[in-house]
Amino acid sequence: MIPASELILNPDGTIYHLNLLPDQVAKTIITVGDPDRVDEVAKRLDSIEFEMQKREFKTVTGRLGDKRITIISTGIGTDNVDIVFNELDALVNIDFGTRSIKSDLTQLDFIRVGTSGSLREDIAIDSFVVSSYAIGLEGLMHFYKYQKLMAEDVICESAAHHLQDLAGVTPYAVSGDPTLVEAASAFCLPGITVTATGFYGPQGRVLRYKL
Repeated sequence: MIPASELILNPDGTIYHLNLLPDQVAKTIITVGDPDRVDEVAKRLDSIEFEMQKREFKTVTGRLGDKRITIISTGIGTDNVDIVFNELDALVNIDFGTRSIKSDLTQLDFIRVGTSGSLREDIAIDSFVVSSYAIGLEGLMHFYKYQKLMAEDVICESAAHHLQDLAGVTPYAVSGDPTLVEAASAFCLPGITVTATGFYGPQGRVLRYKL
């Protein structure tokens, strides 16, 4: 049994931060950062069956044709992404009544839609890009056990070499879904995106404090 200190539920039985019940989440999930973007994406749905907002986490579940889709905002930062992904997984793979992991697990499909800067001069502003890999500099995945692919290890080693002057930064890499990357490459530029611990210094922006 998962204790109440680990699986935190609200008095109405919803998961703590997202304020959702298990039947309110689809297996295909589009994540955006800004809560205002949820409505922009939801405009493309044919029908909406459920809406909820708590803090920066806004959720809309509906259908596009026969496909059931959930759209949810994560807010800013990988700390919020950690909350969203863990609680969505809990909603489909933990029995809230018994507080135990289900014997039959459900795999969710995540599609992240957002904005990014670019280090490449040949990529114009407002271009569409698809991430073949993501490199994390903020350390989130080091708190979890996960199986790395050989290509991910190679990318980590290369990134670590270029970041060796930044003490304590240990990058990790995760590959995107190759099927999605291949399909999107017809109208998107494939590349590698990076997450950092902040928007200013960690991404090289200088205001008053020097890097």
